Amino acid sequence: MRKKHLEHGYVHVYTGDGKGKTTAALGQAFRAIGHNFKVMMIMFMKGNVEYGELEAARRLAPFFEIREMGRETFVSKENPEAIDIQWAQDGIKLARKVVRDGQHDLVILDEINVAVDYKLVDVEDVLELIRIKPSTMELILTGRAAHDKVLEAAHLVTEMKLVKHYYDRGIEARVGIER
Repeated sequence: MRKKHLEHGYVHVYTGDGKGKTTAALGQAFRAIGHNFKVMMIMFMKGNVEYGELEAARRLAPFFEIREMGRETFVSKENPEAIDIQWAQDGIKLARKVVRDGQHDLVILDEINVAVDYKLVDVEDVLELIRIKPSTMELILTGRAAHDKVLEAAHLVTEMKLVKHYYDRGIEARVGIER
């Protein structure tokens, strides 16, 4: 049984160089699902990796759906490949459709800030999504280096600050923790 929509949806930005931006968005998704809200997460610049959240989303269907819009390899900021640009453009088209359809209570655009920083997505496309968002939809934008215009348009901005990370000691991403 679906509960009523949010009375008013806001725009969150989770940014910064610290760990936890996607994790915070997933925590918000988990909370929303607990109230029978419908959640869509579009993962920019991520794909073909066995992220734990993908399996969790399958288990939480039909309340949670995740779409990967990228490849498993890192994208070059200085020289992105044509396929990476195409994935990002397909991702923004999907985001536009999902936001316009208004069938979800919470929409998460994971790593969208990085896609803008890498010039795979134009900041104006993100600002358009903020403008056309239904008033009852919550929108979360994650990723490092959030654009100043996005920060200004958001209602809530959280910056994750890196103080210390085990990656600096050569520890790779671990199953169940970072992926």
